[in-house]
Amino acid sequence: MDTMEKITALTKRRGFIFPGSEIYGGFGGFWDYGPLGVELKNNIKKAWWQSMVYDRDDVVGMDAAIVMNPKVWEASGHTQAFTDPLVECKACHHRFRADKVKDVCPDCGGTFTEAKKFNLLTEVYIGTIEDNKTKAYLRGEITQGVFVNFANVVNSTRVKVPFGIAQIGKAFRNEITPGNLTFRSREFEQMELEYFIKPDKKEAEETFEYWKSVRMKWYQDLGIKKDNLRLRKHEDTERAHYAKDAVDIEYQAPFGWSEFEGIHNRGDFDLTNHKLTYKDEAGEFTPWVIETSGGVDRTALFFLIDSYTESEDRVILKLHPKLAPYKVAVFPLLANKEELVNKAREIFLKVKSQINPVAWDARGNIGKRYFAQDEIGTPYCITVDFDSLEDDSVTVRDRDSAEQERVSVDKLTGFLQNKLG
Repeated sequence: MDTMEKITALTKRRGFIFPGSEIYGGFGGFWDYGPLGVELKNNIKKAWWQSMVYDRDDVVGMDAAIVMNPKVWEASGHTQAFTDPLVECKACHHRFRADKVKDVCPDCGGTFTEAKKFNLLTEVYIGTIEDNKTKAYLRGEITQGVFVNFANVVNSTRVKVPFGIAQIGKAFRNEITPGNLTFRSREFEQMELEYFIKPDKKEAEETFEYWKSVRMKWYQDLGIKKDNLRLRKHEDTERAHYAKDAVDIEYQAPFGWSEFEGIHNRGDFDLTNHKLTYKDEAGEFTPWVIETSGGVDRTALFFLIDSYTESEDRVILKLHPKLAPYKVAVFPLLANKEELVNKAREIFLKVKSQINPVAWDARGNIGKRYFAQDEIGTPYCITVDFDSLEDDSVTVRDRDSAEQERVSVDKLTGFLQNKLG
C-alpha cells in the first residue's frame, strides 16, 4: 500500500475525510469532513487568521457572498480567461487536462483530440420562475469579493494604503480531472490576503518578497518539513491573466511537487477593471495588489501527509499541537472500575474547562487507546490509575516520544498549557 492509499484509509477510518454523498456512490470532486477533519480545518483557519489579521495592525477581514452579480466575472476577465486546456481520448472518451498528460491516454493508450479551452466557472441559475432565471456563477475564487468591496472597506474603516483585506471562504471550479483525495476538488476553501500598495515597482517587488518569506515561514512554524517545501516561479506562459509576477509554494507530495499557495503581483488589473480608485492626501490613484492565496483543503492534506509517521508498532500523526484535532485525551486505566472512571471524569471536566477540545476514551485496553490517539495526532494522553486515588496525580504520556511522567492534578492544566504552547 503506497502513502496516499494509507493516508486515504486513515482519513476515513479515523473520521477526517469522507467521500461526499458516499451512500449514493459519491460525487466526483466533493468531500465531507468528519469530526476530526473539521477540527483540523478549523485549526488551520484559526492559525492563519491569527497570523494574518490579529497579529497585524494593517489587515482587516471580510466575508463576501459566494454568488455575485455575473457582471463581476465579466469585469474580472474570468468568463473569458478562466480556462484549462481539455483533451479527450478518441478511444475511451475519458477527458484530461492537456497539461497533465503526455501523448497517449493513461487509461487505454489511445490518442487525444486537439486541446480545447474549458471554462472552470460553475454556472448557477437564480430566480423563482423556471423560464425566467438569471444565470450567475458560483465563485471560482474568493478574491473578487474583496475587490468589489474595496471602496466599502476603505470608507467604513480607518485603513490607509498600504493595507490588506483577508478572507476565508468556499470557491468552486469545474475541474476536469479531480483527484489525489482533496488535492484537486470541485468545491474547496481558500484563505487569501489582498494587500494594497502604491503603484510603485520597487515597493511591489519588496512587498512581493516580504510575503513570500512570511508565508513560507508560517508553514514551517506549524511543522511542515523545510525540505518538503519550495518556491517555484511561474513562467511567462503559465501566469494567470491578471498576474505581473507569480510564485507557487509547492509541497513534495507522494504524487509529486504540488502547488497549494500562490503569491501574485496582480498590479492594478482588478481595481482598474472594476473602475475603483483610492484617494489620500497625496492624490488619487489605483493601488496595486500583492496577493497570497492558499487552499485550506490542500493545506490540511499536506499537513496530514507531512505528519504521517510509521514506527515499528504504531502510526503517529505528528501534527503541531495548534493543529491537532484533540489536544489531550483522558481515560481511566480500567473502564470497569467505578472509582477510576469517576476520578477520570472529574479530571476530564477540569482539563476541558481550560483546554479544548479534549477526548474521553474508555474503550479497550490502555495500549489500544494510546495507539488510537497517536493515529489521530493527540499530543498528550492522561491516564488515571489506582495510584491516582491515593496521591491525586496522573500519568501524562507524550505522543511523539511515548515517554511518561507523573503530574499532580492541581498542576495538570498549567503543565499541559505550557507543553501545548
